[in-house]
Amino acid sequence: MTFVRALLNLRSLRWKIVLLVGLACTTMALTVGVLVHESTLRRSMHEGAGKAEAALDRVVREGTTVDPGELPDALLRQVEREGRGTLYENRPPAPVYWAARKQDGHLYAVDVDMTADLLTRQALDRHMWKYSLLTLGIVVPVTVLATELPARRLRRVARTARRITAGDLDARTETSRGGVDEIGEIGAVVDSMADSLQQRIASEQRFTADVAHELRTPLMGLVTSAGLLPEGEATDMVRDRIGVLRDLVEDLLEISRLDAGAEEPRFRPVALAELVRESVARTGTTAQVTADETAVADTDPRRLDRIVANLVVNAHRHGAGPVEITVSERTITVWDHGPGFPADLLARGPQRFRTGTAERGRGHGLGLTIACGQAAVIDATLEFTNHPDDGGAVATLRLPEETPGAVRS
Repeated sequence: MTFVRALLNLRSLRWKIVLLVGLACTTMALTVGVLVHESTLRRSMHEGAGKAEAALDRVVREGTTVDPGELPDALLRQVEREGRGTLYENRPPAPVYWAARKQDGHLYAVDVDMTADLLTRQALDRHMWKYSLLTLGIVVPVTVLATELPARRLRRVARTARRITAGDLDARTETSRGGVDEIGEIGAVVDSMADSLQQRIASEQRFTADVAHELRTPLMGLVTSAGLLPEGEATDMVRDRIGVLRDLVEDLLEISRLDAGAEEPRFRPVALAELVRESVARTGTTAQVTADETAVADTDPRRLDRIVANLVVNAHRHGAGPVEITVSERTITVWDHGPGFPADLLARGPQRFRTGTAERGRGHGLGLTIACGQAAVIDATLEFTNHPDDGGAVATLRLPEETPGAVRS
């Protein structure tokens, strides 16, 4: 099927190569055909002139004269000017080659039938066209088949690049095993780029995990110390900032666990409507929940609660009320009435420490990143769009139909 789709793509490199080969073959055939035709015509005219001159000598010896009115005007003018002349005349019923001479005041002339010569040249032209088309009919399919191997290697490189773009950093082209050529060089560069990107991301993940772990111990000391401070406005401000810092460290630790693949889901049947309402209540915010009360899914309730809570908090923090949640079968949709998701988030997905708002202090840009990570753990898909009619950000969580091989609590 992939080969057929590639074959039908007339803008592909394959057809550009085929077109180039076809043009080259056609140009060569035309050039050779014209050269052969001209060469044969010149030889034919030379032989025709020789035959006509020989026949004229016999006529002169026999003394058979002609009337000037019987000769073509062009030949007659040539004889008047030079005393002799030859002329090829392709006229019905048959082509002839004329030879004329003026000698001792008498005009002698003869014409030689060139029909056989003309038929020979026409047959040669037909054979040239026929075998040129036959050669082109063989060369084009052979070129199509010959370009399949490099085209297949190029498609493999493209598929690998798309997989890397989609986040599969373990994807490799392996195109250099067949030899070092231009395609192998491209594949090697793509593989090298994936290796470098994988190392950079792994380094970033290790740095995030190390920072989170290193901050946790002194943070616990700050939390304990803040609890010993006397009550007052300044104490409340300190405790509030410490709470923000604690949430940030916990988020970083959660992201580091997700990056390391250390999270293991535990599935069980969950009533989605009840879980969503409890999640909204724990966030301390409000949302209009429209739910199918019979909706039940086999999923990890703790991770699903984390996803819903982050989506609701994000909707209140960066959007505008009312926040509406719809639960139907295995789909949970969170819709706010704010300005919607920014274009870069819709194009590339959530980015760490990028909130999409100009002002700082309204979150750290980790909520949606964690929601995406937890969705991947439970094999769910999380999509971000903007409402086409009424505006606002729309986050849609789709739970899988089945969870084969899942660990159950």
